Amino acid sequence: MSAAEAERATALLRRMVEIPSPSGSEQDLSAHLERELPAWGFRTRRDEVGNVLAERGPADGPVIMLVGHMDTVPDPVPVRVEGDLLYGRGTVDAKGPLATMVCAAASARTGPVRIVVAGVVEEETFGRGATHLALGPRPDALIVGEPNGWAGVGIGYKGRVVVRYEVRRPAVHTASPEEKASEAAVAFHRAVVGYCEEHVTGPRAFDQPLTTLLHVEGTIEHARLTLAVRTPPGFDLPRFETFLTGAARDGQLWIDDRTPAVRVDHRGAAVRALCAGIRAQGGRPTLKLKTGTADLNILEPAWGCPAAVYGPGDSALDHTDHEHIDLREYATAIEVLRHGLEALAAELAADAAPEAAEAVVAGR
Repeated sequence: MSAAEAERATALLRRMVEIPSPSGSEQDLSAHLERELPAWGFRTRRDEVGNVLAERGPADGPVIMLVGHMDTVPDPVPVRVEGDLLYGRGTVDAKGPLATMVCAAASARTGPVRIVVAGVVEEETFGRGATHLALGPRPDALIVGEPNGWAGVGIGYKGRVVVRYEVRRPAVHTASPEEKASEAAVAFHRAVVGYCEEHVTGPRAFDQPLTTLLHVEGTIEHARLTLAVRTPPGFDLPRFETFLTGAARDGQLWIDDRTPAVRVDHRGAAVRALCAGIRAQGGRPTLKLKTGTADLNILEPAWGCPAAVYGPGDSALDHTDHEHIDLREYATAIEVLRHGLEALAAELAADAAPEAAEAVVAGR
């Protein structure tokens, strides 16, 4: 990457980070990208839910879909550069990976293969943008943008179940032995934690159901709480829901999210192409299983195509008040992804027609 290309890539990312886009309020960023990306060689449009779609290449060729989310958590981080570090909300999660996709897709030589970069909305909440995208045509390969470090490739993400519980009890004296609403809520939480501890499938954090208490409030008469349970592949959700119904007893129960865990084939075309890109930059690929969720959880089950997750940045900085990305890593990741897209395009073109594969190799 030349100095001019690196400067242009940095300017793109910084402007994206400077535009606030908390989940549900991505319209300013989506409008900016819709205006900006034609200068990068893309045809752009916005769909019905506000996703920005930028594509290049022939309309009738195999399709590689690159999906990154535009939204962030709401707490702002002042945008500034300190040496090689760019600070700001979204630098890691996940405007950095999305900008990497734009830059790599704009420069990759993919011949007859069409590249679509999708900036989607509301990933940080319930995946509205990806859910809408999943209703569209199936691509031939999928890469989702999330931070895994420039030499990391994500191959698995845990699922999520969000549970709300509410309970009421009659007013009694604090000295009464009768169960209070607050105590019933605590008992429900303990029961869920105990269930998860009994259904561990392996030694890794990825194999273990994990309960997080997101919200709790209560008195003797009225209590409510919200739990998020991160679930591994193979977790029996119907059985868990039956358990929840019993544990709730006479309380009210709502399940707001049922996102299944996903793990892709590490031998698939998308993973192999990204690993080749990492090696081309002198790195040693690391395949990662993540304990959070991503749009991969929605899109891979819907499309069933070769898939992987890629993006620069340290995911430990997600949602923190010192979120930042190393601009040198960002530049390296662009080169990794560009190389990976060219390798993936060559493979897809070869599957479609041998002469098309020759065109990719020749850079036509």
